[in-house]
Amino acid sequence: MTDPTVRTLGSELTILDVVQETADAVSIVFDTQIPYTPGQFLTLRVPSERTEFVARCYSLASSPVTDIHPKVTVKRTRDGYASNWLCDNVKPGSVLRVLPPSGTFGPASFEHDLVLFAGGSGVTPVISILKSALESSDSRVAVFYANRDRESIIFDAELTGLQERYRGRIVVEHWLESERGIPTDDDLRQFATAYTNRHAYICGPGPFMAAVESALQDLGVGHVHVERFASLTGDPFTLAPAAAPSGRASTVSVELDGEQHSLTWPAESTLIDVLLNAGIDAPYSCREGECGSCACTLKSGTVEPGDGTALTENDLDDGYILACQATPTSEHLEVEF
Repeated sequence: MTDPTVRTLGSELTILDVVQETADAVSIVFDTQIPYTPGQFLTLRVPSERTEFVARCYSLASSPVTDIHPKVTVKRTRDGYASNWLCDNVKPGSVLRVLPPSGTFGPASFEHDLVLFAGGSGVTPVISILKSALESSDSRVAVFYANRDRESIIFDAELTGLQERYRGRIVVEHWLESERGIPTDDDLRQFATAYTNRHAYICGPGPFMAAVESALQDLGVGHVHVERFASLTGDPFTLAPAAAPSGRASTVSVELDGEQHSLTWPAESTLIDVLLNAGIDAPYSCREGECGSCACTLKSGTVEPGDGTALTENDLDDGYILACQATPTSEHLEVEF
């Protein structure tokens, strides 16, 4: 029985269209318009007979600059329950519950030239960044796109069209494993050598991203951004009412989207739960410390940071915390999103 005190988060979105991109990948186009930035992702609630539902993150392959409707692209994986269910069951008119767009993978602006690396379905946030950069700026973009074979290239025709439309500003290197094997560090360095002064963005399978990172590090590329997803084990779509504080509580001043919020922050609660229970639309996705969507800056005060892999040592040194993990350890805190 559903607990009436538990609040369901997210919105129900109707599917406008389902596009068969390859034999094992579909794009799901939603019949709505939502604000998002290139490189962000949506968290989808996928029905499950075993556990009622599972939550999975899929990058937006549409561009807020060029596309009216947002779309995510899902590639079927052999043992992936959610991807198989989506590829087999969604159709126009279907309804899915979706959390607001999240993620900080994309550029804050397109004032820099870019070099983008994609492996397989890792092209989804990459093509959003690519289309947005080409349409909204004069920046130049180079793309390295690795796939198993020609038939598995997602957005093949769209990439060809972009090359024809933006001649002189875009370079696309298709790397097919069936013809050239898996790209080595040397192969990646050879491609990237001409673009060492550009901002780099990487998305794809773990070994591919590690190889690209290694190659770029060898070349001294300074601005490298990597998109990593982890399978969600918790439930980011439900929120139980805030428990009454059992002991110490702090006060926190939160700046979010230019607005200031003053809140009581119980010692046993995370900041994201405090914000959501107050009805404040704070950015989050996994609530497990994995995605980094809720990263914010601790301007004053102290916290117990909790668990999480989304932040690097440099992020921690710069004062970032994860709102879904942090609990307060000082009387007053100031936080900025």
